[in-house]
Amino acid sequence: MQQKLLLVYTGGTIGMVKDKKTGVLMPFDVDSLLAQIPQLEAIKAQIDAVSVPQPKDSADMQPKDWQFLGKLIYSKFMQYDGFVVLHGTDTMSYTASALSFMFTNLKKPIIFTGSQLPIGDIRTDALENVLTAIQIALLQENGEPYINEVGVYFDSQLFRGNRSTKISSDRFKAFASPNFPALVTSGVSLKVNDPVLVKANLNRVTKFSEVLSDKVFLLKIHPGITQQVLEQLCKTVDFEVLIMETYGSGTIFNAPWLAHLLEKLLKNGKNIINCSQCISGVVKQGIYEGSEQLKSLGIISAKGMTTESAITKAMCLLGQNKSKNEFKKHFETNFSGEMY
Repeated sequence: MQQKLLLVYTGGTIGMVKDKKTGVLMPFDVDSLLAQIPQLEAIKAQIDAVSVPQPKDSADMQPKDWQFLGKLIYSKFMQYDGFVVLHGTDTMSYTASALSFMFTNLKKPIIFTGSQLPIGDIRTDALENVLTAIQIALLQENGEPYINEVGVYFDSQLFRGNRSTKISSDRFKAFASPNFPALVTSGVSLKVNDPVLVKANLNRVTKFSEVLSDKVFLLKIHPGITQQVLEQLCKTVDFEVLIMETYGSGTIFNAPWLAHLLEKLLKNGKNIINCSQCISGVVKQGIYEGSEQLKSLGIISAKGMTTESAITKAMCLLGQNKSKNEFKKHFETNFSGEMY
């Protein structure tokens, strides 16, 4: 039986052309994009394409767009063997991370890709990214999809979506997975890193939940941040989860007023997560004095999660209306390969 793949176009640099008057890059339609990839005809699979109603720059992507995309894929889930999502690079890791938590027991690949240069550019990286992403999404073993997770494919490597992060705006190697190895490496052949793949339970169905809450606030800790600023933020910003990007392995400056402020937030039912500013490394609360106070307060550790993953996982858990204790337990538990 011929394999079937759905290509979903959301916008981004890959499908943009320059406005003749302004020179500004603007998204164009999916049919025009596919016309730039004649090599698709050589792939021995049925490839269908669909576009979201209003393709956009990924900087404009919001949680409601993740919900729409997830529902679109889920509505077509039984019809296709795999999915490739064309997406702008700026928030690709956020969208991929979100979908990795919105789908449970994913039994088919959802591969995100895009490009640093428009597909019509003479030096574009779009062709290799799209064609290889499709090949990866069509990989099978014993008649079943080989990849059963959300991934980000860019510049010869497939990363787990919720382990990926954008590291460059001007190199073709735009993404990295600092705390986890690549799932697939593309060279003359595709090399699958089988031991690290998420294994789906074939006896259970794939489920999808669109519930999300945007009451998550990200705070980057930095030298010079003052008591007045933090207290004012906590008074005026409507959040249920505070994610603090701390130093190194999860350390923060020692100040009695800070401990008092965090303790007050916790007593008011807020969840606080400790996430490292470092691209690589793991939060280990209690190693240094600067993180011992966080550990003693019961602050949640993001361990080796990316900021994108921590934010989207928090949004998903909040949307499920879990109690404070349940939230902490579920956040610190591996869900789809994001933290082990």
